[in-house]
Amino acid sequence: MKLRGKQKSFLKSQAHHLQPIFQIGKGGLNDQLIVQIGEALEKRELIKVSLLQNTDEEASEVASILEEKLDCQVVQIIGRVLVIFKISNQEKNQKISAAVKKV
Repeated sequence: MKLRGKQKSFLKSQAHHLQPIFQIGKGGLNDQLIVQIGEALEKRELIKVSLLQNTDEEASEVASILEEKLDCQVVQIIGRVLVIFKISNQEKNQKISAAVKKV
């Protein structure tokens, strides 16, 4: 599902109050972390990931890797924080995506 402008704005407003649940540090972005982010997206649909100051990763690079490996969409990059969205495969977890489709 490709997001339109209004849908991205809606997701940004929903993510505003969220705290980052993953932090990418000096270890960088590894396969285990990608799997954990995928599992969190399956349950929550919308999460924030922050890059710590001691990492060599760039936010745009991390965004493209996550989009490629997890088939998700990076809604917004604010400095070193990424807002990521993916529609859940389980219907019971599709609260945010149902609202996005209405927008």
